[in-house]
Amino acid sequence: MTETAETRVSRTRILADLTPLRTSPDYRRLWFGNTVSWIGQGMTALAVSLQVYDITGSAFSVGLIGLCSFVPLVLLGLYSGAIADTVDRRKLGLYSAAGSFVLSIALAAVAFAGIEHVGFLYAVVALQGVCFALNSPARSSMIARMLPAEQLPAANALNAMTSTTGGLVGPMLGGLIVGWWGYRSAYTVDAITFTASLYAMWRLPSMLPDRKTGKGAERASVMDGLRFLGTRPNLRMTFFSDLCAMVLAQPRALFPVVAVLWFGGDAKTTGLLVAAPALGALLGSVFSGWLGRIRRHGLAVLIAVCCWGAAVAVFGLTRQLWPGLALLAVAGCADSISMVFRNTMLQAAAPDEMRGRLQGVFIVVVAGGPRLGDLMAGSVADLASPAVAVTGGGIACVVIVCLLGLRWRGFARYDARDPQP
Repeated sequence: MTETAETRVSRTRILADLTPLRTSPDYRRLWFGNTVSWIGQGMTALAVSLQVYDITGSAFSVGLIGLCSFVPLVLLGLYSGAIADTVDRRKLGLYSAAGSFVLSIALAAVAFAGIEHVGFLYAVVALQGVCFALNSPARSSMIARMLPAEQLPAANALNAMTSTTGGLVGPMLGGLIVGWWGYRSAYTVDAITFTASLYAMWRLPSMLPDRKTGKGAERASVMDGLRFLGTRPNLRMTFFSDLCAMVLAQPRALFPVVAVLWFGGDAKTTGLLVAAPALGALLGSVFSGWLGRIRRHGLAVLIAVCCWGAAVAVFGLTRQLWPGLALLAVAGCADSISMVFRNTMLQAAAPDEMRGRLQGVFIVVVAGGPRLGDLMAGSVADLASPAVAVTGGGIACVVIVCLLGLRWRGFARYDARDPQP
């Protein structure tokens, strides 16, 4: 082994494994395009929130933005997965990305025209949710066609890095650009960055679903996907474990309250609490080189979800800000690791003809789980206290995911060398 190869192996053991970027030009273009466009979308999300508040002066109006984005994701998530299992996924990804591109141009054009209308902004956000709901299953289900199975954990870690970076860097850049040059500049930059995603999709080869069953492409249905999931305990457990974490132990809705009551802080403290899990997730993705050596993916998911719940539970007991931020970062890192292995199992264990529909279910769970968690945390906090909501939720997450692991013991024995759904 040469010195260069030794250095590469050593780096891979610690930092993110870049092998998928080196070996697959298609994946490399797709990853780069998504990274750039995620940052642009993060900028636009903040810019729209700021503009709605400037127009209305209402926090409630700003909150409606999340609803406008959430509803299309939940309503279309399952059906978009069925579409991805019916048509050429490359074309679906390209057309939906083109739709997002046109919406970014529309935002910029209206801003340059000096028109300020909240209804228009809500409509654009809702349509962006439609485009994302169509694009995500197509894009995710294509990755398993681009890369060998042993590179999927590394690819999913790189994808997690993309989304986390966009969530952290995009809003920061958006705030700076809006502050310096206004909304029109932020929307224009987003439109320009989206061309990277369009180019990546345009360069991909055709990716029709692999229909081994002999059914016609028109036969792909949501119910077939749900029935398939109902008979595959390992894949089903990937969703159950995530719901345990997001519904039972999601403290996000209580951050404004605990920032004041526990840490004597203000809005800046709330911002730190929100950023801490994202920073932990980013660090988990950056230092993810070791994930490719893990074969027991189901056991890894169970451990990661338990670490999330335990970190959240201990966070509910601390009253010092910096230890609390560290615990939230640990929780974010655990969530990132769980997501890598859950995505890998969905891609490796599911037949190609079902990947789109399972990714559609994934969208619904990822979009809906945290919202249900916000409702759960807020309700328990009102009935008891924020401490009971946070610590009790974390403990409940650990207990229930352990019980689920005991109920379906095959999940912990899942081996990436012989992926069984």
